[in-house]
Amino acid sequence: MSLIELWPALRHAHMTLAACSGALFATRGAAVLLQRPWPMRRHWRMASYAIDTLLLAAGITLWATLRLNPVHDAWLGTKLLVLVAYILAGSVALKRGKTLTARGAAYGTALALYLFIASVAIAHSPAGVFSSLLAR
Repeated sequence: MSLIELWPALRHAHMTLAACSGALFATRGAAVLLQRPWPMRRHWRMASYAIDTLLLAAGITLWATLRLNPVHDAWLGTKLLVLVAYILAGSVALKRGKTLTARGAAYGTALALYLFIASVAIAHSPAGVFSSLLAR
């Protein structure tokens, strides 16, 4: 069986893992803002790492299977660049923010970036959710 025949399953896995990753981040981030201790416990961090590693593997496999190029496929390049910003904001939100205000701002930013990444992927446009506004 070729990778292209696995494309529907890979795509489904990637989307499911992206939803799980986002939901876990949103839940952990909200709990951090409520100053609960459980989000930073080892098993929750390891669950997040496992989901994100599988998500990355599925994404890379899709990328290779579909022979996408982030330079020529601008939506993918945008998605990858915004992903880096999301990771940085998420890190500040969960552990690196020195104050609750900084963590809250980073949490809101990370959630907005996550939603933008999803919109870029759905629209296959670098403008994501804003692509319909730019088309006018």
